[in-house]
Order: sequence, then structure tokens, then C-alpha cells
Amino acid sequence: MADNLTPEARSQLMSRVKQKDTKPELVLRKALHAAGLRYVLHPRLLPGKPDIAFPKYRTAVFVHGCFWHGHDCPAGCAPSSNTEYWALKISANRERDRRKESDLEEQGWRVLTVWECETKPANLRLSVEALVKTIRGSAASPHKVSMR
Repeated sequence: MADNLTPEARSQLMSRVKQKDTKPELVLRKALHAAGLRYVLHPRLLPGKPDIAFPKYRTAVFVHGCFWHGHDCPAGCAPSSNTEYWALKISANRERDRRKESDLEEQGWRVLTVWECETKPANLRLSVEALVKTIRGSAASPHKVSMR
């Protein structure tokens, strides 16, 4: 199926997709703050500028949108039109995620990923409890953790 928008209109539409302070990120930050954790937002000195960083615990958290990062949930399904484009786009996003995580781990940081679907009201409490427990846990050596 062809795109109904001109390339210029599509570009303008896509430029409005937020990269910082998304709703899932704001919901998670509010819950983590309420749990007593203090954090740094998008630290420029860390590879990949994680969404949330906990320097005290050397832990970086990325909040990924299920669609944009190809999560295995209903919201992570690729569109049925222009499938080749979206497969390449999501694959490139996932590869970039792996590089950022690897760079952080090489610097001794633990990397956690929270998916958009985990910030929904039905899942938030359990997700935050697991996240807080992991962040405050005794895991001194860096390793990749996903909340799901």
C-alpha cells in the first residue's frame, strides 16, 4: 500500500514523535521518585544517553516504545503496509539498542530496559517493584536485565 502523505508531510509528521519525556518515561519516573529513588535524566556523558541513570547504583534505564523497538507484545507488531521499510527500521533500532547497551556495560554500568507496555496502569506496580528491587539489589557486576 502506498503512503497517503507526501515525503515532506511524512517527514513533518515523524519529526513530532517525541524522543524525550514520553508518557511511559514520565509515568515511570514519577513512580521511581515516589519509591525514593533519585536519578539523572539523559546524561550526555554516558553512551546512548539513557532515559534514566542512577549513578549511585551504576545503573542505566532505557524506556523503549513497544512499536519502535520491536517488543514481543501486541503493541510491538509491525504495520501490514510497507513491511520491508518497517522491518529494516525496527531492526536498525534494535541493533542501535544493543550497541548502546554494550558500550554502557563496557564502562561498568548495569543496563535495564523497561517496555512501554510495562508502564501501563495494570502492569506498573509490579514493574516498578521489580525495577526498584533490581536497582537497589546487590548486583555489583554489570549485566543486562530486561524487566520482562
